[in-house]
Amino acid sequence: MQSEKTLETYLKEINRIPLLTADLEKRLAERVQRGDLQARQEMIKANLRLVVNIAKRYVACGLPLQDLIEEGNLGLVKAVERFDPTKGCRFSTYATWWIKQAIRRTLTDTSKVVRIPSYMREMIQEYEETQNRLANRSGFRPTIGEVAREMRRAPKHTELTGNAIRASQTLGQIQSLDRIIEKKDVIEDRREQGLLEHEDRERLEILLQGLDERKQKILKLRFGIDGDGPMTLQEISEIVHLSRERVRQLIKESLDQLRQVAGKAGSSRKNRLGQRRRRARSIVARAR
Repeated sequence: MQSEKTLETYLKEINRIPLLTADLEKRLAERVQRGDLQARQEMIKANLRLVVNIAKRYVACGLPLQDLIEEGNLGLVKAVERFDPTKGCRFSTYATWWIKQAIRRTLTDTSKVVRIPSYMREMIQEYEETQNRLANRSGFRPTIGEVAREMRRAPKHTELTGNAIRASQTLGQIQSLDRIIEKKDVIEDRREQGLLEHEDRERLEILLQGLDERKQKILKLRFGIDGDGPMTLQEISEIVHLSRERVRQLIKESLDQLRQVAGKAGSSRKNRLGQRRRRARSIVARAR
Protein backbone atom coordinates (compact mmCIF):
# COMPACT_ATOMS: atom_id res chain seq x y z
CA MET A 1 0.00 0.00 0.00
CA GLN A 2 2.38 2.62 -1.27
CA SER A 3 -0.04 5.25 -2.58
CA GLU A 4 -3.60 6.48 -2.36
CA LYS A 5 -4.44 4.68 -5.61
CA THR A 6 -2.99 1.42 -4.32
CA LEU A 7 -4.88 1.85 -1.04
CA GLU A 8 -8.11 2.46 -2.95
CA THR A 9 -7.56 -0.73 -4.96
CA TYR A 10 -6.82 -2.66 -1.77
CA LEU A 11 -10.02 -1.44 -0.11
CA LYS A 12 -12.08 -2.44 -3.14
CA GLU A 13 -10.51 -5.90 -3.15
CA ILE A 14 -11.16 -6.67 0.49
CA ASN A 15 -14.73 -5.36 0.29
CA ARG A 16 -15.44 -8.19 -2.16
CA ILE A 17 -14.29 -10.84 0.32
CA PRO A 18 -17.31 -12.56 1.93
CA LEU A 19 -17.62 -12.57 5.70
CA LEU A 20 -17.45 -15.85 7.59
CA THR A 21 -20.47 -17.49 9.14
CA ALA A 22 -20.16 -18.45 12.79
CA ASP A 23 -19.96 -22.12 11.88
CA LEU A 24 -17.29 -21.67 9.19
CA GLU A 25 -15.32 -19.36 11.48
CA LYS A 26 -15.27 -22.03 14.19
CA ARG A 27 -14.16 -24.75 11.78
CA LEU A 28 -11.38 -22.59 10.36
CA ALA A 29 -10.20 -21.66 13.86
CA GLU A 30 -10.03 -25.32 14.83
CA ARG A 31 -7.93 -26.02 11.75
CA VAL A 32 -5.64 -23.10 12.61
CA GLN A 33 -5.07 -24.64 16.04
CA ARG A 34 -3.95 -27.83 14.30
CA GLY A 35 -1.39 -25.87 12.28
CA ASP A 36 -3.34 -25.57 9.01
CA LEU A 37 -1.70 -22.65 7.16
CA GLN A 38 -4.43 -22.47 4.53
CA ALA A 39 -7.08 -22.01 7.23
CA ARG A 40 -4.88 -19.31 8.81
CA GLN A 41 -4.73 -17.41 5.55
CA GLU A 42 -8.50 -17.71 5.04
CA MET A 43 -9.15 -16.33 8.54
CA ILE A 44 -6.83 -13.40 7.90
CA LYS A 45 -8.33 -12.68 4.49
CA ALA A 46 -11.92 -12.74 5.76
CA ASN A 47 -11.16 -10.18 8.49
CA LEU A 48 -9.07 -7.60 6.63
CA ARG A 49 -12.16 -5.39 6.45
CA LEU A 50 -12.37 -5.39 10.25
CA VAL A 51 -8.84 -3.97 10.42
CA VAL A 52 -9.74 -1.13 8.05
CA ASN A 53 -12.84 -0.21 10.06
CA ILE A 54 -10.79 -0.01 13.26
CA ALA A 55 -7.84 1.79 11.64
CA LYS A 56 -10.13 4.57 10.38
CA ARG A 57 -10.85 5.55 13.99
CA TYR A 58 -7.19 6.53 14.43
CA VAL A 59 -6.59 8.59 11.29
CA ALA A 60 -6.45 11.82 13.33
CA CYS A 61 -3.54 10.51 15.43
CA GLY A 62 -0.76 11.37 12.97
CA LEU A 63 -0.22 8.30 10.78
CA PRO A 64 -1.53 7.69 7.24
CA LEU A 65 -4.42 5.24 6.98
CA GLN A 66 -2.33 2.72 5.04
CA ASP A 67 0.26 2.61 7.84
CA LEU A 68 -2.46 2.11 10.44
CA ILE A 69 -3.94 -0.71 8.36
CA GLU A 70 -0.58 -2.45 8.03
CA GLU A 71 -0.02 -2.32 11.78
CA GLY A 72 -3.58 -3.46 12.43
CA ASN A 73 -3.02 -6.42 10.10
CA LEU A 74 -0.18 -7.58 12.34
CA GLY A 75 -2.57 -7.48 15.28
CA LEU A 76 -5.06 -9.48 13.22
CA VAL A 77 -2.43 -12.16 12.57
CA LYS A 78 -1.75 -12.47 16.30
CA ALA A 79 -5.46 -12.77 16.96
CA VAL A 80 -5.84 -15.55 14.37
CA GLU A 81 -2.94 -17.46 15.88
CA ARG A 82 -4.22 -17.14 19.47
CA PHE A 83 -7.99 -17.43 19.03
CA ASP A 84 -9.65 -20.29 20.91
CA PRO A 85 -13.07 -21.11 19.38
CA THR A 86 -14.09 -23.10 22.47
CA LYS A 87 -14.29 -19.93 24.61
CA GLY A 88 -17.67 -18.99 23.14
CA CYS A 89 -17.02 -15.55 21.63
CA ARG A 90 -16.95 -14.50 17.99
CA PHE A 91 -13.56 -13.94 16.42
CA SER A 92 -14.28 -10.30 15.54
CA THR A 93 -14.80 -9.48 19.22
CA TYR A 94 -11.54 -11.17 20.16
CA ALA A 95 -9.56 -9.72 17.26
CA THR A 96 -10.66 -6.14 17.90
CA TRP A 97 -8.51 -5.93 21.03
CA TRP A 98 -5.40 -7.24 19.24
CA ILE A 99 -5.89 -4.91 16.29
CA LYS A 100 -6.33 -1.85 18.52
CA GLN A 101 -3.31 -2.86 20.58
CA ALA A 102 -1.11 -3.10 17.48
CA ILE A 103 -2.26 0.29 16.19
CA ARG A 104 -1.86 2.00 19.55
CA ARG A 105 1.63 0.63 19.99
CA THR A 106 2.78 1.92 16.61
CA LEU A 107 1.25 5.33 17.34
CA THR A 108 3.23 5.37 20.57
CA ASP A 109 6.46 4.29 18.85
CA THR A 110 6.00 6.72 15.97
CA SER A 111 5.23 9.89 17.87
CA LYS A 112 7.03 9.26 21.12
CA VAL A 113 10.72 8.58 21.50
CA VAL A 114 10.89 8.28 25.27
CA ARG A 115 9.90 4.73 26.19
CA ILE A 116 6.66 4.39 28.12
CA PRO A 117 6.09 1.31 30.31
CA SER A 118 3.57 -0.95 28.60
CA TYR A 119 1.24 -0.92 31.59
CA MET A 120 0.74 2.85 31.15
CA ARG A 121 -0.23 2.79 27.49
CA GLU A 122 -3.89 1.99 28.09
CA MET A 123 -3.99 4.64 30.83
CA ILE A 124 -2.52 7.22 28.46
CA GLN A 125 -5.05 6.30 25.78
CA GLU A 126 -7.90 6.72 28.28
CA TYR A 127 -6.46 10.02 29.51
CA GLU A 128 -6.19 11.48 26.01
CA GLU A 129 -9.66 10.30 24.99
CA THR A 130 -11.17 11.76 28.17
CA GLN A 131 -9.30 15.04 27.72
CA ASN A 132 -10.49 15.37 24.11
CA ARG A 133 -14.07 14.47 25.02
CA LEU A 134 -14.20 17.12 27.76
CA ALA A 135 -12.60 19.71 25.48
CA ASN A 136 -15.16 19.04 22.74
CA ARG A 137 -17.97 19.27 25.26
CA SER A 138 -16.94 22.55 26.90
CA GLY A 139 -14.80 24.21 24.24
CA PHE A 140 -11.95 24.59 26.75
CA ARG A 141 -8.93 22.48 27.65
CA PRO A 142 -9.86 20.59 30.86
CA THR A 143 -7.76 20.71 34.01
CA ILE A 144 -6.14 17.60 35.45
CA GLY A 145 -8.77 17.60 38.20
CA GLU A 146 -11.60 17.61 35.66
CA VAL A 147 -10.01 14.76 33.72
CA ALA A 148 -9.50 12.83 36.98
CA ARG A 149 -13.17 13.20 37.96
CA GLU A 150 -14.31 12.05 34.53
CA MET A 151 -11.96 9.06 34.69
CA ARG A 152 -12.93 8.44 38.34
CA ARG A 153 -9.33 8.36 39.42
CA ALA A 154 -7.30 10.23 42.02
CA PRO A 155 -5.99 13.57 40.67
CA LYS A 156 -2.41 12.61 41.62
CA HIS A 157 -2.66 9.40 39.60
CA THR A 158 -4.09 11.28 36.63
CA GLU A 159 -1.38 13.94 36.88
CA LEU A 160 1.28 11.24 36.60
CA THR A 161 -0.39 10.01 33.43
CA GLY A 162 -0.38 13.54 32.02
CA ASN A 163 3.29 13.88 32.87
CA ALA A 164 4.02 10.59 31.11
CA ILE A 165 2.32 11.89 27.98
CA ARG A 166 4.39 15.08 28.03
CA ALA A 167 7.58 13.13 28.66
CA SER A 168 6.85 10.74 25.82
CA GLN A 169 6.42 13.66 23.46
CA THR A 170 9.62 15.38 24.53
CA LEU A 171 12.21 14.06 22.11
CA GLY A 172 9.71 14.17 19.28
CA GLN A 173 9.44 17.91 19.89
CA ILE A 174 13.17 18.63 19.73
CA GLN A 175 13.07 19.52 16.03
CA SER A 176 10.41 22.19 16.51
CA LEU A 177 12.26 23.39 19.60
CA ASP A 178 15.41 23.71 17.53
CA ARG A 179 13.56 25.84 15.01
CA ILE A 180 12.36 28.16 17.76
CA ILE A 181 15.88 28.47 19.15
CA GLU A 182 17.47 29.01 15.74
CA LYS A 183 14.86 31.61 14.82
CA LYS A 184 15.69 33.59 17.94
CA ASP A 185 19.44 32.89 17.47
CA VAL A 186 21.03 31.89 20.77
CA ILE A 187 24.27 33.67 19.82
CA GLU A 188 22.60 37.02 20.35
CA ASP A 189 23.27 38.45 23.79
CA ARG A 190 19.74 39.36 24.69
CA ARG A 191 16.92 37.91 26.73
CA GLU A 192 14.86 35.20 25.06
CA GLN A 193 11.54 36.79 25.97
CA GLY A 194 8.69 34.50 25.09
CA LEU A 195 11.11 31.99 23.58
CA LEU A 196 9.45 28.90 24.99
CA GLU A 197 5.84 28.24 25.80
CA HIS A 198 5.01 26.55 29.10
CA GLU A 199 4.74 23.05 27.58
CA ASP A 200 8.00 23.51 25.64
CA ARG A 201 9.76 24.43 28.88
CA GLU A 202 8.45 21.26 30.52
CA ARG A 203 9.66 19.12 27.63
CA LEU A 204 13.07 20.78 27.55
CA GLU A 205 13.43 20.27 31.31
CA ILE A 206 12.87 16.54 30.88
CA LEU A 207 15.41 16.44 28.06
CA LEU A 208 18.00 18.18 30.21
CA GLN A 209 18.28 15.12 32.42
CA GLY A 210 20.55 13.60 29.77
CA LEU A 211 23.09 16.43 30.12
CA ASP A 212 25.73 17.00 32.78
CA GLU A 213 24.90 19.26 35.71
CA ARG A 214 26.69 22.34 34.36
CA LYS A 215 24.99 22.20 30.97
CA GLN A 216 21.63 21.66 32.64
CA LYS A 217 22.12 24.75 34.76
CA ILE A 218 23.19 26.92 31.82
CA LEU A 219 20.24 25.93 29.62
CA LYS A 220 17.81 26.42 32.49
CA LEU A 221 19.15 29.92 33.05
CA ARG A 222 19.14 30.72 29.34
CA PHE A 223 15.52 29.68 28.82
CA GLY A 224 14.13 30.60 32.23
CA ILE A 225 13.03 27.07 32.99
CA ASP A 226 13.26 27.48 36.77
CA GLY A 227 10.82 30.36 36.68
CA ASP A 228 13.24 33.28 37.14
CA GLY A 229 12.97 34.41 33.54
CA PRO A 230 15.45 33.90 30.68
CA MET A 231 18.91 35.41 31.12
CA THR A 232 21.41 36.93 28.72
CA LEU A 233 24.75 35.28 27.98
CA GLN A 234 26.49 37.92 30.08
CA GLU A 235 24.26 37.32 33.11
CA ILE A 236 24.83 33.58 32.88
CA SER A 237 28.61 34.01 32.54
CA GLU A 238 28.70 35.94 35.81
CA ILE A 239 26.74 33.23 37.63
CA VAL A 240 28.73 30.23 36.38
CA HIS A 241 32.08 32.08 36.32
CA LEU A 242 32.78 31.43 32.67
CA SER A 243 33.33 33.77 29.76
CA ARG A 244 30.36 34.85 27.69
CA GLU A 245 31.81 33.04 24.67
CA ARG A 246 32.28 29.82 26.65
CA VAL A 247 28.66 29.98 27.79
CA ARG A 248 27.57 30.35 24.17
CA GLN A 249 29.68 27.32 23.19
CA LEU A 250 28.21 25.19 25.97
CA ILE A 251 24.68 26.11 24.92
CA LYS A 252 25.46 25.08 21.35
CA GLU A 253 27.07 21.81 22.50
CA SER A 254 24.06 21.02 24.68
CA LEU A 255 21.58 21.57 21.89
CA ASP A 256 23.71 19.47 19.53
CA GLN A 257 23.63 16.64 22.08
CA LEU A 258 19.85 16.81 22.26
CA ARG A 259 19.57 16.74 18.47
CA GLN A 260 21.80 13.65 18.31
CA VAL A 261 19.69 11.82 20.88
CA ALA A 262 16.53 12.63 18.95
CA GLY A 263 18.11 11.64 15.63
CA LYS A 264 19.39 8.25 16.84
CA ALA A 265 16.13 7.36 18.52
CA GLY A 266 14.15 8.44 15.48
CA SER A 267 16.32 6.38 13.11
CA SER A 268 16.04 3.27 15.27
CA ARG A 269 12.29 3.71 15.54
CA LYS A 270 11.89 4.08 11.77
CA ASN A 271 13.88 0.89 11.18
CA ARG A 272 11.65 -1.08 13.54
CA LEU A 273 8.49 0.29 11.97
CA GLY A 274 9.79 -0.43 8.48
CA GLN A 275 10.49 -4.06 9.35
CA ARG A 276 7.05 -4.50 10.88
CA ARG A 277 5.30 -2.97 7.88
CA ARG A 278 7.21 -5.10 5.38
CA ARG A 279 6.11 -8.14 7.33
CA ALA A 280 2.51 -6.89 7.35
CA ARG A 281 2.51 -6.35 3.58
CA SER A 282 3.95 -9.84 3.04
CA ILE A 283 1.28 -11.45 5.21
CA VAL A 284 -1.59 -9.64 3.51
CA ALA A 285 -0.18 -10.35 0.03
CA ARG A 286 -0.24 -14.07 0.78
CA ALA A 287 -3.80 -13.86 2.13
CA ARG A 288 -5.23 -12.05 -0.91
